[in-house]
Amino acid sequence: MSARGFGFVIPDDKRDGEDIYIASNHLGGALNGDRVRVLILSRFDGNRKRNGRIIKVLERISAISKETQSVIRKYDLPEEFSAAVLTAAARLETAPSEREIAQRIDRRRLRIVTIDGADAKDLDDGVYAERNADGSYFLGVYIADVSHYVREGTPLDAEAYERGTSVYPVDRVIPMLPQELSNGICSLNAGADRLAMGCEMRLSASGRVEAYKIFPTVIKVYRRLTYEAVNKFFAGERTELSELTEMLSILREIRDKRFRLRAERGAIDFDLGEIKVVLDDEGRPIDVFKRRRELAESVIEECMLTANETVARHLSEKNIPSLYRIHEPPDKDSLERLNELLNAFGFHLRIRANERVRPVDIQKILSAIRGRRGEQTINAATLRAMQQARYSSENVGHFGLAARFYTHFTSPIRRYPDLVVHRLLKETIGNQTMSSARIERWSKRLPEIAAHSSMRERVAVDAERESTMLKAVEYMQQFVGATFVGMICSVTKFGFFVELDNGVDGLVRITSIKGDEYTFIEREYALVGRRTGHSFRVGDEVTVKLIEANVELRQLNFALSNDSSSK
Repeated sequence: MSARGFGFVIPDDKRDGEDIYIASNHLGGALNGDRVRVLILSRFDGNRKRNGRIIKVLERISAISKETQSVIRKYDLPEEFSAAVLTAAARLETAPSEREIAQRIDRRRLRIVTIDGADAKDLDDGVYAERNADGSYFLGVYIADVSHYVREGTPLDAEAYERGTSVYPVDRVIPMLPQELSNGICSLNAGADRLAMGCEMRLSASGRVEAYKIFPTVIKVYRRLTYEAVNKFFAGERTELSELTEMLSILREIRDKRFRLRAERGAIDFDLGEIKVVLDDEGRPIDVFKRRRELAESVIEECMLTANETVARHLSEKNIPSLYRIHEPPDKDSLERLNELLNAFGFHLRIRANERVRPVDIQKILSAIRGRRGEQTINAATLRAMQQARYSSENVGHFGLAARFYTHFTSPIRRYPDLVVHRLLKETIGNQTMSSARIERWSKRLPEIAAHSSMRERVAVDAERESTMLKAVEYMQQFVGATFVGMICSVTKFGFFVELDNGVDGLVRITSIKGDEYTFIEREYALVGRRTGHSFRVGDEVTVKLIEANVELRQLNFALSNDSSSK
């Protein structure tokens, strides 16, 4: 903003053109550096600027983390929607029309619930379950019908495609869709009529899907539940969920049986936990801890996995172009490196003559190491040995899930592939068949969508990880000089990394280790003293002192404490 009282707004999206002139009486209380929303009042030709009025201050510069902002810019994440997209979102209905409701199967009588984190605002999945008289189960998974509002070829669709996914830096959300959809008409808010895609399944007493139906529906979520409340309920604590006791108990039974079935077919169950950073109102980190998947999260995960597999099988059997979530087996070099680590712990992964390994072989190793020294390290190393899951128009199965059919159907508010899957489903609902022209169009388009969505997902994951780490390092700055007990999680030729109980890790440089000259023994994942034979190995417990917390480099540096013993 100029010292003379007027200002200019620089669009986040360069496609919106040049800076926008803001007169002094149209500043709306905005200050220099604030992020704002602008209404264009007039457009001028020639050298004159566009004229606008600030209608909302989106974010004060004082509340913006410079470090997080640097991550957003580094990964070129879009911070604001274009005028065309915002205009399209503003024109959407705020409640489903009676005409549309009349054309759908009505499931508003069901006591459907959502179960999410307490701070979630984009609620795109609801569940309902009951036990049938013969001991089988009815499981309904109801997903926000984003495809009804985001139509092909519209500005909303183009923007969602470009973004590919919502991104969740530690202190904000960068949504795939504007708030009017993500938090409004598409969000399955309790007590509100919402359009959805239903996947209703009949599960045998053992949990196998015996029959299913996929269809457009209208629902009204009965209650919004949180993971915390449901976990307390499962732990036997007195909660306000007593009226839902029967359904929650049935959902838990379904979870247990589906989990057992996946384990029997060899699905690999990783639960490494993720670092959670808690911020105060000013965006400062006040706590860091490793968050584990608890029972409520696992219940929803199993419901979503079941629906995703069912939808993928349905699309495959329709023999039409489709979009799958695939995970290819690890390659030979990755398996050999993993075996070197396993050998250091007394385990060996069998690799067959065709240089392939089965998911069940890996799961057996992870089960055997559970509760023993090096468990977390081996879990992490096994995950690194895996290829990245990605989207594809070719169904090659999902190695990690040991599934022949898998797709993403359950999160269309925040993932573009899910939105595409909904469109494909709608073209084949009931006895409908896809025309040859549509088959040709999808056949050409889906590989491009798959590649772009996979790329945008990787960008989002990297940005989220870096955002979390910078805040975690910022939190650890207050502990410089303090000592911690941690576990060696990785060894390299220049030192070893130590992970603390809260999930953060830092480097002990080989040059800082006193008392001997240490050599890196790659096959043993160890540093070994040439004179004493003392060693530092993956899985060892050590006591370290934090000597530096460098936010700019997202890095912690440790030194061995005097009372830390080598083995």
